[in-house]
Amino acid sequence: MRALRLIAWPYHAGLRDVGMGAGAGALARDEGLRAALAAAGCAVTGETIPPVDETRPEVARIFELDRRLASRVAAAQTAGAFPLVLAGNCVSSLGTAAGAGARGVVWLDAHADFDTPEDNLSGFTDVMALAMLTGSGWRALRETIPGFRAVAEEDVVLAGVRDLEPYQRERLKASAVRTVPGAFDRAALGEALDRLHESVTRVYLHVDLDVHDAGSGRANAYAAHGGPSAAAVLDAVDAVFDRFDVAAAALTAYDPEADADGAIAEAARRIAGRVAGRVVAARLR
Repeated sequence: MRALRLIAWPYHAGLRDVGMGAGAGALARDEGLRAALAAAGCAVTGETIPPVDETRPEVARIFELDRRLASRVAAAQTAGAFPLVLAGNCVSSLGTAAGAGARGVVWLDAHADFDTPEDNLSGFTDVMALAMLTGSGWRALRETIPGFRAVAEEDVVLAGVRDLEPYQRERLKASAVRTVPGAFDRAALGEALDRLHESVTRVYLHVDLDVHDAGSGRANAYAAHGGPSAAAVLDAVDAVFDRFDVAAAALTAYDPEADADGAIAEAARRIAGRVAGRVVAARLR
């Protein structure tokens, strides 16, 4: 069996088990998700990144949690286990990508998460996640994460993006990030991934669960219409594994309070199972 390490990062704004952080913890405990991993042929071990002192400033909390995550992702790889991270906020990507040593990123999300401190209006650190991962903002703190190296903008495919403020749209348009907006089709995504493969072969797969069209389910309060179906998201996972060595994957941004009908929890189980199955298949090749 293929070893898989399920790493829970149950934090929202550096606070444990609130909002989307509670969702990460719920998915980590979910028997259906673990059953999907086992059914795919994975020997699953699990761990939770321990909390930090909540009296510390928010940004300090977040970066310390990312430092801890990077170390545990790297340790999983050293032990021969595939790291699958269940995280509250997308800013966990800094620790996951650093620990995995990924040089490219495929990011599925309704939002760009591409703000910088200079242009952000919300005050929400998480909407800076992809910007930080590609080398913009919080440089001194980014460099304290073990193994962190900024990913070039042109080595990112951002798919499903659609819910943007005008300033966010302009910043993304001016960047080198490859975008496949909205309810992407297989051909458009495949073309973007093929172009990415020309420069990198080892990637981090980031699945913000609000990439799903809001009509398919609501992952959190930021769910938006005009996105891909659950089936299309699974196809996207396959498309990534068809082309790349996936160093690590993450499911993020799940708030159980928003998921009234359980559709997104079920989607998360299926995505986790699909990731696990492809990890096993890659190992057998």
